[in-house]
Amino acid sequence: MIIRTGVFTIHHRQHILLATLLAACLALPLAGCGQPSVAPATTSATESEGFDAQAYQQRLEHCVEQIRARTDFVPDLVIVLGSGLGDFTSNVDVVAEIPYDEIEGFPVATAPTHDGKLVLGTLSGRNVAVMQGRIHYYEGYAMPEVVLPLRVLHLLGANTVILTNSVGSINADYAVGDFMAVEDHISSFVPSPLIGENLDELGPRFVDMTQVYDPELVNLACQLGEERGISVHRGVFLQVTGPQFETPTEIELYRSLGADTVGMSTAVEAIAARHMDMRVCAINCITNMAAGMQAEVTSDEVTQNADKAAADFEALILALVDNLPS
Repeated sequence: MIIRTGVFTIHHRQHILLATLLAACLALPLAGCGQPSVAPATTSATESEGFDAQAYQQRLEHCVEQIRARTDFVPDLVIVLGSGLGDFTSNVDVVAEIPYDEIEGFPVATAPTHDGKLVLGTLSGRNVAVMQGRIHYYEGYAMPEVVLPLRVLHLLGANTVILTNSVGSINADYAVGDFMAVEDHISSFVPSPLIGENLDELGPRFVDMTQVYDPELVNLACQLGEERGISVHRGVFLQVTGPQFETPTEIELYRSLGADTVGMSTAVEAIAARHMDMRVCAINCITNMAAGMQAEVTSDEVTQNADKAAADFEALILALVDNLPS
């Protein structure tokens, strides 16, 4: 059987395939209020159809309402845990623990070393919200999904964020096990989380990025590292999409642009945080030398080196929280 439609000729078998695909597309749930915790989709509505700011704002508020229904705790500091800091929450006097998948509309972490749990409590006299696992672009989420947890926590009351992650070093003067306080970043290789209609309730349409990372907090991190014998550099971080590691030629390019470290998260979260006028600090844990600087890069090596650096990493973040200016 042949179906003729205008200039197109569709054979019966093709017609069945197209109809099946159309039915599957129509059956896909829309990301918004009233849906379960969101798993990554292969094609995001944001990228293909435009960003619905009103639906997104409603979803943020829905997530906030669910958390407030479980606790009236108000955080003032967010700590986003990267690889190697999974046990950090043992330092927190916990008020509430909420798995991401129990918050309707909240994206679920799928990275192997990220637990996907929100821990609320006190640490060094501060009210903290600890993200035990973050959302990555490479998991299949659109950028607004990636930064949604941080936006929710800001709406809950947090105005400062400490971002942590594991990175590869582009700078030959750094070593595996060292740390870097991010002074600036390059985000040109990933989509901006601010693309689409602006959320006026959260921040301005055009955001100044002259000083994303708070200089006082950068200086504090370096000072605390020196006092404790922990090697803390200061430099420029570059975010890529992942999940593949970079090629040697890409690393040469990034080095020529002025990057010292490279990773698959963090910069877009910092952009969203600055959009909301949050104070931002970011600490990189160097788990490998970048491609071309060692024989190969593997995820097992990254995980093992993150675990080896965990004690220093934890000590540095605890000291930072303990000494944060009010």
